[in-house]
Amino acid sequence: MSTNERMQAVPQAEAAAARARDAQDACVRELVRVRGLVKHFPVTDSDDVVRAVDGVTFEIFRGETLGLVGESGCGKSTVGRCLLRLIEPTRGEVRFEGEDVLTLSGGELRRLRREMQIIFQDPYASLNPRMKVRDIVAEPLVIHRIGDRGERRERVADLLRKVGLDPDYMNRYPHEFSGGQRQRIGIARALALNPKLVVADEPVSALDVSVQAQVVNLLADLQGEFNLTYLFISHGLAVVEHISDRVAVMYLGRIVEVATAEELYTNPLHPYTRALLSAIPVPDPTRKRERIVLKGDVPTPIRPPAGCRFHTRCPEALPECSQIDPDLREVRPGHTVACIRVPGWPEAPTAA
Repeated sequence: MSTNERMQAVPQAEAAAARARDAQDACVRELVRVRGLVKHFPVTDSDDVVRAVDGVTFEIFRGETLGLVGESGCGKSTVGRCLLRLIEPTRGEVRFEGEDVLTLSGGELRRLRREMQIIFQDPYASLNPRMKVRDIVAEPLVIHRIGDRGERRERVADLLRKVGLDPDYMNRYPHEFSGGQRQRIGIARALALNPKLVVADEPVSALDVSVQAQVVNLLADLQGEFNLTYLFISHGLAVVEHISDRVAVMYLGRIVEVATAEELYTNPLHPYTRALLSAIPVPDPTRKRERIVLKGDVPTPIRPPAGCRFHTRCPEALPECSQIDPDLREVRPGHTVACIRVPGWPEAPTAA
C-alpha cells in the first residue's frame, strides 16, 4: 500500500469506527425497537383484510416521549396495543430492552408486562364501575402478588397523592369523579408497578381543554419523577408538540415522517405532515395561517392505493408517486421521511 493510500485509509477507518460507536450507543439508549410491525384484521365473510398497521418501524429511547400522531383510523392506537400484546400482531418484530416481546408467553409475558403499562383513552370505560378506587389502583399489585393488604393500601394512597387526588377518595366509586379525576385514577393504576414504558393512548382527547393541560403537565412531571418513557398517541398536534421529544406521523397504516418535535413543527418535509400542521389553530387573531385542504377522502385500508399511499390526496404528487412505495429514509440527521419529493431523497425524480 502506498503512502497516499494509507493516508486515505486512516480517515475512512476513523469514520467507520465512529459509525460503529454511534450504532452501539443507539442500541444502549433504545428501550423499544419495532421493525416491520404488521396487524391485519380479517373482514367477515370475505378473504380481504383491513391493513390497520402495515409495516411500521421506529425506536423509543429511554426517558423520552415519542409522540405518534395522525388522523383517526390511521392505526396509531393499534400500534400501541401491539407493543403491549393487547392485540397480537400479524407479524413483525418488537423488542423491549433487547428481548423479543412477540415470542414470550405465560409467566415470561406477565413478568414483562410489569415494565409496560397503558393509559386508556376513555376514563369512563377504562375503570370498573363496581370497584372502589383502592381496588382499581391496587389490582396490578394483586395480580403480580406484590405486598400484603396494608402495603398495597399504602401504595395506593401514595399514588393518589402523586396524581393530585386526596387519598381519602380511595373508598369512592368511579361515578363519583369527574372525567379529569378518573383519568388521574387511570394514571395512578398505570404507575402502580413502577413501569419503564407507558403507552398513553389518546389520554386527554375525552377531556375539556383546560383539564387537558393539567393532565399533560402531570404526565410531564411524573416522567421526571418516575424515570418514565412514553409513547404518547394523539391526534391533537398542539398537545403532542408540548410533551414530545420526537414525533412520528402516521398515515393509513404507515409512518411517513419522524423527527424531533422542534424540527418537525418548524420544518416539516412530508406533504401530509404540512397539511396536518396547517390545521393547528393560531392563538393570535391578527395572524393567519394558510390552510392546506386535502382533496378526497382517506382511502380504505382494505385496498390501499398502489405506490405512495398518500398520492391520491397529495397536492404535490408526481406520476412516479403512484408507482414507487417509499420507505423511511434519513434525509437529515435524525429526520426520516417517506416521500420521493423531499430534497435529499436518493434518486428523487425532478418535478415537471
